[in-house]
Amino acid sequence: MDRKKAVNQLKALEKLIPDKEMRLAAEWKEDWKVLISTILSAQTKDETTIKISKILYKRYPTPAKLASASLKDIRKIIRPVNYHKTKARHIKETARIISKRGIPEHIGGLLELPGVGRKVANVYLAEARNAPCIGVDTHVTRVSQKLSWTKHKNPHKIEKDLEGLFPRRYWNSINYIVVRFGRSTKRKDEDKILKGAGIIK
Repeated sequence: MDRKKAVNQLKALEKLIPDKEMRLAAEWKEDWKVLISTILSAQTKDETTIKISKILYKRYPTPAKLASASLKDIRKIIRPVNYHKTKARHIKETARIISKRGIPEHIGGLLELPGVGRKVANVYLAEARNAPCIGVDTHVTRVSQKLSWTKHKNPHKIEKDLEGLFPRRYWNSINYIVVRFGRSTKRKDEDKILKGAGIIK
């Protein structure tokens, strides 16, 4: 895949997405809220994540207060997000850790937090810290293969392929653009839309 072609495909893809301003990082200035919301956002629409997160942070406005909340109450608040029981445990424990130690600056430290895998860590770093990182989820995996950006299925290998293909300045926008496209498009219509936009033949 030619680097210039890949960049043009990404730019064309961006033109197809709605609600360009809907980003988790745009909702909150505090990094801890971006982190917790990123954990909650896995397999959940941003609209739902933002709505539920606002309720959660109004009730528990600091990491320490969230850490001291009852698991039952957290579960009740975040019930609309997918896997809410598991995520409730994760965000309560992560809040406890960061209330004492702060949020790790690098991916290695982030990966030690409950509920934070490589994708969540990279998305957080890109959104909250504007770091050059690529979060690879199911949408990024599928679209990257479809556009011939990668042949791999392993998320870490896809991440490395994309880092090699795209100039560094584009890294932290790849997840946002591709995920918004994937979430706003029915799977059965994807090829038709991509062909109509001239992104694929």
